[in-house]
Amino acid sequence: MKWEISHRTRYEYAAPVRDSFNDVRLQPMPIPEQTVESFLLKVLPATRLTHFRDLYSNWINHFEIMEPHSYLLIDAQSRVTTHPPAPLPADEKLCSFELMRAAPNIERCFDYLQSSRFVELEAETWKLAVDATLEMDDAWQAVLALMQFVHGFLRYESNSTHVHTHMSEVLRDRRGVCQDFAHLLIGLCRARKIPARYVSGYLATEAASATHAWVEVFLPGYGWRGLDPTHNCQIGETYVKIGNGRDYADVPPISGHYRGTLEHTMTVDVKIAPVL
Repeated sequence: MKWEISHRTRYEYAAPVRDSFNDVRLQPMPIPEQTVESFLLKVLPATRLTHFRDLYSNWINHFEIMEPHSYLLIDAQSRVTTHPPAPLPADEKLCSFELMRAAPNIERCFDYLQSSRFVELEAETWKLAVDATLEMDDAWQAVLALMQFVHGFLRYESNSTHVHTHMSEVLRDRRGVCQDFAHLLIGLCRARKIPARYVSGYLATEAASATHAWVEVFLPGYGWRGLDPTHNCQIGETYVKIGNGRDYADVPPISGHYRGTLEHTMTVDVKIAPVL
């Protein structure tokens, strides 16, 4: 499917600020599962944009505004065609844990097997992962079981967490949003030595269009496969990928700092529409 995506973020400051340095991660990734036909980023007050790729191949657009300003508008417009692979069969064994450990390219997944800023591989995480995959010898079947566990274990509750909520807090309170569902599934997969990474992007549904977070796991012979624990499903053509990393800390949509008042408001407007 082909999608038109509009993502506008506006900051209003209580007093003029200056020396604003920002990194924007809103440019969809050019990957086999999607074709980026166009991307346009506008910033007001107007300034020069530079761009580069980070260690995880995410596009970062950087800008600086040194003069005083009372607002900041970041407007990203994308057109993307998605063509994801067919879902893997849910009732078949595809990759034994023995094969996973012996895969020659598993070393490239080192970062996705360790603890990270929002994902901690504690004893409790390991116990939950083992209990949810008891006696399973296939990594793919284990991943599906872990996704189903997360979907049932957590209650989706808007505004119950924030972008800096750690996985341990989510385990304690058993509620969260898509970011928290993703962090928990990542932690459980890594506890079972299954490489897992965080994905940021967009999800278009009949109910709403919004930014979203899901997970990709690495299976030797099949590569990275996308899973959405919030909806307990494999990803499809309604998912548009922006970036990936160890967890949310690697792919915030906008990050930066400035000099001036801390009092500000932020409004975000995301619109996703199919191109017929």
